[in-house]
Amino acid sequence: MAEVVPDDVAFLGIPTRLNLFEPTVVDCQESAENMLHWLHSLLPHIPHYGYVLVFIVVFLNNIGFPLPGETILLGAGFILGKAGGSLWQPMAAGTLACFLGGICAFWMGRRLGHSGLEKIHWLHLTPPRLRWPERFFKRHGARAVFIARFIALFPPVVPNLFGGMSKISWRIFLFYNLTGSAAYTISYILIGYFFGKRWHLLKVWLGPTVLYLILAGIVLVVAGVIFRDSVSKFWMRFFPTKGK
Repeated sequence: MAEVVPDDVAFLGIPTRLNLFEPTVVDCQESAENMLHWLHSLLPHIPHYGYVLVFIVVFLNNIGFPLPGETILLGAGFILGKAGGSLWQPMAAGTLACFLGGICAFWMGRRLGHSGLEKIHWLHLTPPRLRWPERFFKRHGARAVFIARFIALFPPVVPNLFGGMSKISWRIFLFYNLTGSAAYTISYILIGYFFGKRWHLLKVWLGPTVLYLILAGIVLVVAGVIFRDSVSKFWMRFFPTKGK
């Protein structure tokens, strides 16, 4: 039986713990049932809170706070794929949040410059962390605002900050920011929606294998975030940008 999470240890139906790392096949399947139970418990709140939550988390992520913007977009798509519902609301909320967050980051970069941004502690923009994005932006110019949204090593705030520091025109920035925000948001939501639609099929066909693959993916993503600097140095060592 899947573990039933008492009401006093849940917030908005979200359990405070999920046993996702049990070693046996049976426990792994129970963990999947726990996750599905959790997703079902979120459904009543989606019409009232879901799109607001998407907007807040994605906006804060795009101005530099270390929040799971990609995860919330994937989760919204997954829940709607599993339970049904319109996709345009989370897509609109996520795109608007990315776009407005990008404008704020662009303004911060233009207003504060390198020295000022290094003083904003939540950004963690030390000189070594700025070096590779700076080379990348010099190589690709304004297009980097769009391209960098799909590169996992770049936090969403970074390309927009560099757009501001590089003094590109507002008109060009707004174009790449809007198109990048829409493509980024829609892509993540549709990926989540795809797997939400096919979750039971994956469970039947692949059994616990898919669960282990998902867990491995989560571990890799978390490790990539934690060791972002080391991965960046490794990448630059073997794939240096031009002009180095």
